Amino acid sequence: MFVFDAHLDLAMNAMEWNRDLTWSVAAIRESELGKTDKPDRAKNTVSLDAMRKGNIGLCVATQIARYTKPDNNLPGWNSPQQAWAQTQGQLAWYRAMEEVGKMVQITNTQELEAHLVIWEQDPYKTPIGYILSLEGADSIVTIGHLERSYEQGLRAIGPAHYGPGTYAHGTDSVGGIGSQGKALLKEIERLNLILDATHLCDQSFWETMKVYQGPVWASHNNCRKFVDHNRQFSDAQIQELIAREGVIGIALDAWMMVPNWIRGVSTPQKTGVALSHMIQNIDHICQLAGNTLHVGIGTDLDGGFGKEQSPLDLDTIADLQKVPQLLSEKGYTPDDIENIMSKNFIRFLKKTWG
Repeated sequence: MFVFDAHLDLAMNAMEWNRDLTWSVAAIRESELGKTDKPDRAKNTVSLDAMRKGNIGLCVATQIARYTKPDNNLPGWNSPQQAWAQTQGQLAWYRAMEEVGKMVQITNTQELEAHLVIWEQDPYKTPIGYILSLEGADSIVTIGHLERSYEQGLRAIGPAHYGPGTYAHGTDSVGGIGSQGKALLKEIERLNLILDATHLCDQSFWETMKVYQGPVWASHNNCRKFVDHNRQFSDAQIQELIAREGVIGIALDAWMMVPNWIRGVSTPQKTGVALSHMIQNIDHICQLAGNTLHVGIGTDLDGGFGKEQSPLDLDTIADLQKVPQLLSEKGYTPDDIENIMSKNFIRFLKKTWG
């Protein structure tokens, strides 16, 4: 079944992890044996080859670079200009992948529809389509930089990532959006960019919802009902996104799927975290919505973690093809399953782009 993955940090892996994503997952793992600079070395799950094997022909691919002020202990760049330059380097990688026919940028409905037709005709040779998104807006040096990014193909943006940001407060922080955040939201709305509500802390989330009237989704966000942490959405937040005709992508980071996960200590084997936990989150959103139109896939695979923090029944991203059968066993119809695997996000894009 065709799959749309609404959140993959492909350029981050290429530029910061130094992974050649044109290689197979096995080849990348072999090249990283013995390396200890990252906890997921030799445990990656994503490559362009694995995406193709899993019929993941379309994804939201990120730029990501955090600017951290001196009193912020999170890793990041010391100035917004450095963060901007990092995102430009990541964009250059996407362009390089386009030049060798591995990826193609999708920026409007016409390109989207054409890509879907071509992919169906020849999924083995067609470049993987990607919609460019910015995870955390700290690299937007001035409001004018956002229009520059739009002209480069940016079509979605999350105002914050982890911690306090320039425009909003993110995961594990508390605070609102302030005047800069409101100005950014106004420009996001003017450009008809998609606001990605993922990572907004509760206060920033609700302040954003009060002033922003444009298209909004959550590319990779699970349910607080199952893991009681500010990174996940409460039922009230989920219902707000449903009311706004948004779509929520379910992530596969293990700590977001099972409670009491301890990084570096817990393991998939010990906790039993599996793709069934993805189904649990999907089903909860469907029950809140009363239909299957507001949830999709946003794996976040290799978003700073690998097999050590992924479902135990997933070896590579190609194993997303196990999800339709799990949904079927839960009672979902073929149409429901297609909605969840790709069509909800595709419909959202077509509606947003007109």
